[in-house]
Amino acid sequence: MSACLEGRIALVTGAGSGIGRAGAIAMAREGAHVIVTDLRADLAAETAALIGDRAEPHALDVRDDAAIEALVAATIARHGRLDVLHSHAGIQIAGRLEDVTAQQMDMAWALNVRAHFVMAKAAVGPMRAQGGGSVIITASNSGCQYDRGMISYATTKHAAVAMTRQMAADYARDNIRFNALCPGFVDTPFNAGFESQMGGRNALEGYVADTIPMGRWATPEEIADGIVYLASPRSSFVTGLALVIDGGEVL
Repeated sequence: MSACLEGRIALVTGAGSGIGRAGAIAMAREGAHVIVTDLRADLAAETAALIGDRAEPHALDVRDDAAIEALVAATIARHGRLDVLHSHAGIQIAGRLEDVTAQQMDMAWALNVRAHFVMAKAAVGPMRAQGGGSVIITASNSGCQYDRGMISYATTKHAAVAMTRQMAADYARDNIRFNALCPGFVDTPFNAGFESQMGGRNALEGYVADTIPMGRWATPEEIADGIVYLASPRSSFVTGLALVIDGGEVL
């Protein structure tokens, strides 16, 4: 089977570790040239080094609107197009209503919703001009169910799914596909909030074993397979999907 992303240009936020890194590597393996971004320049560089010639690293704070717009413009200027945007960067803040401050809720909204909005807004014009593209927004299976004691996370992830579906409806005639990636428990450092909430690693391991129907974590590479699917022509008639990859947790 030929590489399904050969010649495509992809931009990934939060690509310095975990799912973002695995997705960037998987897209490059399928032929894409990947703009690897992360808040930490050193982690972006590590991911790019793992990929090799098909990657270029950039530091990016997704809370900085001007930096987002400048990076997308520079990508278009250098490569002539942007085929795939995987807007992945986000934050997990644990706590119920009484535990989460308004400032923490603002931060969750800024990273889990607003940053995706600004990234997509920067990408949609160039994608329309070139005849289409694929935008993947990382939400969570928490955007399709409710987690006890996770008010800011569940709220913002539900909003991310709703926003993705709205954009999918608005831009389908422009051949720009918008889909939400909704992972469940993946064994990455991103689970620190859940781990703390549950009382440590052993308790979290027990929760995963007992609660997930498949009885285990996902690997970042399993989520990356979903990213490649949504990024590529393999999903050419798919838009507005919340792709849940969670071992059956939402069931």
